[in-house]
Amino acid sequence: MTKAKAIQKKIFVLDTSVILYNHNAINNFDDNDVAIPITVLEELDNFKKGNDTKNFEAREFIRFLDSISGKTTMTQWRRLNGPEKGRFRVIMNEKSKKDARGVFGEDKPDHRILNAALKLKEDHLDKKVILVSKDINLRLKAKSLNLQAEDFETGKIKNIDSLYTGKQVISKIGHKLIEKLYAEGFFELEELNIEKPVPNQYFILKSDKASGLAFYNPTTNRIERVMKKPISRILPRNAEQVFALHAILNPEIKLVTLQGVAGTGKTLLSLAGAWEQRRNYKQIYLARPIVPLSNKDIGFLPGDIKSKINPYMEPLWDNMRYIQNQFGEQDKEFHRINEALDNEKLLITPLTYIRGRSISNVIFIIDEAQNLTPHEVKTIITRAGENTKIIFTGDIYQIDTPYLDSQSNGLSVLIDRIKNSPIYANIRLEKGERSELANLANEML
Repeated sequence: MTKAKAIQKKIFVLDTSVILYNHNAINNFDDNDVAIPITVLEELDNFKKGNDTKNFEAREFIRFLDSISGKTTMTQWRRLNGPEKGRFRVIMNEKSKKDARGVFGEDKPDHRILNAALKLKEDHLDKKVILVSKDINLRLKAKSLNLQAEDFETGKIKNIDSLYTGKQVISKIGHKLIEKLYAEGFFELEELNIEKPVPNQYFILKSDKASGLAFYNPTTNRIERVMKKPISRILPRNAEQVFALHAILNPEIKLVTLQGVAGTGKTLLSLAGAWEQRRNYKQIYLARPIVPLSNKDIGFLPGDIKSKINPYMEPLWDNMRYIQNQFGEQDKEFHRINEALDNEKLLITPLTYIRGRSISNVIFIIDEAQNLTPHEVKTIITRAGENTKIIFTGDIYQIDTPYLDSQSNGLSVLIDRIKNSPIYANIRLEKGERSELANLANEML
């Protein structure tokens, strides 16, 4: 009895949010059965047109269902592709004894999905029926109806508090080692007497008399000095900002992530570093996910695409103006920024239309990357052609989209999975430098 209970198969009911998050979710439940309410298919039909990632996910899932359906119906259980996979079916009957529409007083797709799961539970008393949803409120409603509900966990980072920070503080090292770092610019990794670090990991080295900043160069297998210097008259104010600029300016590092709360300088440093390297690239691309307030989509705004995206890109313009204002109006550098904007050397572009493109000879800054899904981050990186550098910035604890969190957003997943690459560097900026008022808000509110 105990053994039979331990291997009891489950039936997972997927709602629309799971499909829009990952069209391949249906294949991530081992040998358990998976069911899709007919209401989910109806909702996916509304998402199949468009250029957004959710539209792509909807289309891919619809194509997948078409490929496995063959010439038979999907109302009966049928085996998913693969010998170790479970079965699949579409739930047509959404009339359960416990009616969610009556309980919550409204006939809406979410309540019909709940009814489909409840009906499945009534029909399969020998199996555990679990609703899987990225929608927290829908999960809470399911639990209030005595229906087990879970988040879609595949790809989520289990321990977000231990996410790679990109730096390490090493105290009480020999003073002669720091003297050697300043005199020769490097020392051998073996002299530091630590485990082999992650490629491009940064260090704050401290002795009783002095300190130094350094990073592990995976090409030379050495600990090399990192120097503090101004870029476009922007002077880094703390060690993490020094590391960030070093990573951005290092030609061997093709992918950079800057993580940190508001006011730590992520966007400003990225723009300053990109502008410093403008001669090495054909263009500088700036982008950020469009997450509108009050559910007002970009289509509601008047004008062409540039006019539509400008309100969402104002934080990028603010930082660009700050860099420009470091120079006087008579200074050549002041006018070069205006010329770069006029000649589209410095270009703000929407992420919506990036799929299918090949971006070469470009330095690409993506701000607020925590609002991207892992699939969207992958889509952006796979667009990179020759001589392209990509910088993602964001705060993994400040999510503005409903179906992402600190463990499942694209920025967190990127940092966790790609940290061992020799062409990648990550820095977590910790100290706010915007103003005392901004620091107060971050600390107290």
